[in-house]
Amino acid sequence: MLRLGRGAALLRTLPAQPPGERGKIPRRAAAAGRKKEILLEVHGEAGEGIAEILMNRPHARNSLGKVFVDELFETLEVLHFDESIRVVIIKSKVKGVFCAGADLKERAKMSNTETDHFVQRLRSLMNGIAALPMPTIAAIEGHALGGGLELALACDLRVAASSAKMGLIETTRGLFPGAGGTQRLPRCIGLSRAKELIFTGRQIDGQEAFSIGLVNHVVPQNEEGDAAYQRALALAEEIVPRAPIAVKMGKVAINKGSEVDIASGMAIERMCYAQNIPTRDREEGMAAFIEKRPPKFIGK
Repeated sequence: MLRLGRGAALLRTLPAQPPGERGKIPRRAAAAGRKKEILLEVHGEAGEGIAEILMNRPHARNSLGKVFVDELFETLEVLHFDESIRVVIIKSKVKGVFCAGADLKERAKMSNTETDHFVQRLRSLMNGIAALPMPTIAAIEGHALGGGLELALACDLRVAASSAKMGLIETTRGLFPGAGGTQRLPRCIGLSRAKELIFTGRQIDGQEAFSIGLVNHVVPQNEEGDAAYQRALALAEEIVPRAPIAVKMGKVAINKGSEVDIASGMAIERMCYAQNIPTRDREEGMAAFIEKRPPKFIGK
């Protein structure tokens, strides 16, 4: 599929993947009459792509059902090994909702053992999003509840419309966050605030989410209902020209360093920096500075 996106950038779906080949959408025929629940599109120049993961399960408000989760796992596998992608945006194709969280109708049919295994799979899914080597941005237009907020928390950056609604609402359903929410929310907004939101199951809007540091940017919603996406895209376009390896190594240093004491974090930073030193992009950056011209980074 081809169409012109923002700024006349070329937008394309990634092609099918032959057996054993990485970097493209894997072939997997959808069941008769069923649309894909996760779509993947890329726009930008060759080697400078912005990938968009579009959640597309309107009848269930993008809830985390088995098919949805399987397709998202497949998409992460594609992106993890695609060096042409510099930023990933996760957004909803369903108006008024980002992701409504767990599919409780499916969950009600599971045994206790099946539930435990499926929630562990969700935990692995969120870890997979967090482990993508390039920066990830969640564009939150509507409701991001329970597992939907956990999905957004697994991203590096979050942009929300002021009218969006967010919350780890599991305690209102006899549950508590089990796909990373109890770990990622405190690291994002602090222990006390995270405890309050989890204990109460309270929902907050985009403005309050911004005020407590849950999202990086909040924007008024527009008539098209895609204000958060437009801001996320502008943020992605600001990241794309930067040196890809330096950005990736910075992400590793931050993520791994935040899990250890500062002395160990410094050691991690040194190891990451050492991997960046021999890159052609570092040489290009220095040459461009001396020659007083914009650098052209190639990711090598």
